[in-house]
Amino acid sequence: MKYDFDALTDRNGTNSSKWRTNGDELPMWVADMDFKAAPEILQAIQKRLDNGIFGYSYIPKEWNEAICNWWKQRHDTDLQPNWAIFCTGVIPALSTAIRRFSSPGDNVLLQTPVYHVFFNCIANNGRRILANELVYEKGEYKIDFEDLESKLARPLTTIMLLCNPHNPIGKIWDKKTLERIGELCLKHGVLVISDEIHCDITDPGANYTPFIKISPLCAQNSITCISPTKAFNIAGLQSSAVIVPNENLRVKMAAAINYDEIGEGNAFAAIAAIAAFTEGEKWLEQLREYIYENKKIVRNFIRKEDLPIHLVASDATYLLWLDCSKVCENSGDLMKFLREKVGLWLNDGNAYRGDKFFLRMNIATQKIRLQEGLNRLKNGINLYLQSQNNQI
Repeated sequence: MKYDFDALTDRNGTNSSKWRTNGDELPMWVADMDFKAAPEILQAIQKRLDNGIFGYSYIPKEWNEAICNWWKQRHDTDLQPNWAIFCTGVIPALSTAIRRFSSPGDNVLLQTPVYHVFFNCIANNGRRILANELVYEKGEYKIDFEDLESKLARPLTTIMLLCNPHNPIGKIWDKKTLERIGELCLKHGVLVISDEIHCDITDPGANYTPFIKISPLCAQNSITCISPTKAFNIAGLQSSAVIVPNENLRVKMAAAINYDEIGEGNAFAAIAAIAAFTEGEKWLEQLREYIYENKKIVRNFIRKEDLPIHLVASDATYLLWLDCSKVCENSGDLMKFLREKVGLWLNDGNAYRGDKFFLRMNIATQKIRLQEGLNRLKNGINLYLQSQNNQI
């Protein structure tokens, strides 16, 4: 079956956060897609909807089995069904894990630039943010392992938040890198909590390595948060899984999720996840191809139009990390200018706490909208540069 990702859908009137726009703004910021969910998922939801009764729901064993089968089939990773704990979302799971496995005042290490909500998960729970800043050289990122170990070795560092694939830079950490991270965390007694929500949105031919697969020892020192919501565009259904191989950690995590009241799914959460993982593979394969083509369109546009922007190479996610250092010193100013002058709504890279000259662009949209966004980006940058020259 050929799926139509070019079809436009009007999201106005749906309470869409992404499309809460002013006038003719084109939103290419928050990480959800402008594509309808796979028909197979919609059919499963419709069948449940037709029943017409929406009482409390339990999580069926088919949910656990679907996750295990998917990870074996897609990622050659063996999971046990009882390792998976339902949670209403990856972020609630991260916050709960931070509260349960660290104490107020402890350090939680992460690698910046990184998904900005991580900072809230740490600070809002009374823990300290400890950044292992990724090194940006020659347009690419790498890990400063000397700095990483020195910070993992601090007595109050109890958790490392790993992002794999990494948002916003779109990097898949290779097995060797993950092994080194895992070994250092074991050496210094630091629990790894891995956010792998973007794992299924990789370029064709690119595969990610789950942290849980690195070694039995690393698996026993880890909690992994996964979800179908990013890859299948069902974030609003509030569905995720927390994978915990270590029985002691798993019992504590399950109790913490129950205590925080984030372990009960709505009427559609498990049903949609099961449909995604059992029937959504062909749709996902075509989606990955479509997003990859969009990446090439952006790359070619920047080159053809000679835009003073560097597109950081990525092999995962539909989020592009744009180096605007030749345009501005602070991307916050550029982001506001683009939104006000040409109606292009991107993410300010400052939120991710890296260098101050990046923008994040969401390209999970129809090609006609992508082209419009690129034209606005070009016009906006030209206007911005003109405004800067006029101030000199």
